[in-house]
Amino acid sequence: MSQEQEKDYVLGTHDEEIERLGLQHRVWRPRVLDAWRRAGLTLGQTIVDVGCGPGFSTLDLAGITGPAGRVVAVDRSRRFLAALEEARRQRGIGWIEAHEQDLDLRELPVTGADAAWSRWVLAFVKDPHVLVERIARALRPGGTFVSHEYVDYGTWRFMPRSESFERFVALVMEVWRESGGEPDIGLDLPGRLQELGFEVRSTRPLIEIVPPSSYVWHWPRSFVQVGLRRLVDLGRIGAGQAAEVEAEFAARQQTPGTLMITPLVLETIAVRR
Repeated sequence: MSQEQEKDYVLGTHDEEIERLGLQHRVWRPRVLDAWRRAGLTLGQTIVDVGCGPGFSTLDLAGITGPAGRVVAVDRSRRFLAALEEARRQRGIGWIEAHEQDLDLRELPVTGADAAWSRWVLAFVKDPHVLVERIARALRPGGTFVSHEYVDYGTWRFMPRSESFERFVALVMEVWRESGGEPDIGLDLPGRLQELGFEVRSTRPLIEIVPPSSYVWHWPRSFVQVGLRRLVDLGRIGAGQAAEVEAEFAARQQTPGTLMITPLVLETIAVRR
C-alpha cells in the first residue's frame, strides 16, 4: 500500500493511532468477549477478522480458536498488519493469516469460515452493503457474523449538556458522511442481513453513562484530540475553536457530577442459513 493510501485512513495509521486503538480495544474487550461467547465462537474454528486494524481483536480470536483453528485477518493498511505481525511473532501464534486487502475492492480471501467479526468497519467503507455480501460469501451455511457498529453516534454528549461539544459531534458526523462513510450504518445492518438470508439471532444496544473516573470515559476521551486535529486539518474549524472544545472537555472532566453518554453501538449476531 502506498503512503497516500495509508493517509486515506480517516484517523491515520501512525503510532499514536495504534496506541489509541489499543486503549479502545481494552475498554471494549469485556463486551466483545461476551458477544463472542454468546455467538458460540470456540476452539478449532476458522474466524475472519474483517478490517482487523493493528490486530487487537485478532489476537483475542486466536486465543479462542487455539492452534487447531485459524484466524484470517484482513486490512488494507500495511502498517497495521506489520503491528499485528510483530505481536503475533512475540506471542508465538502461528495460526493467524494476515492479508493486505482493500475491503472495497475484492472478495475476502477465505470461504467456508465458521464465523466473521467486524467492528466499526462498515461505517467507513464506500459500499457497506457489498461488504456484507462478501462476508456472507466467506461464511459456511450456519456460519456466524458478529458485528459492532454505531446506530446513533449523536448520543455522544455530556450531562449537563454542552452546546459546544454537541456541535463538535455533529461536525464529526458531517465530515464522516462527506468522506463517503455512514456513522449510523447500524440502522441498516439487520435488514440487510435478513435480505441476504441471515437469521438475526440477537441485537443489543451498547451504551454507557459514565463519570470521569470510569475506565470507559477514556475511550471517547482519546478520540477528542485526534478528531479535533482532523477537523482543523480539513479546514472545518480553526485552531482556536478546537482549543475551546478541548478546554470544555477538560473542564467537564474536572467538574463534580459530570456524566458522559457514549455513542450508541448496535451489537448484531446473525447466522447464515
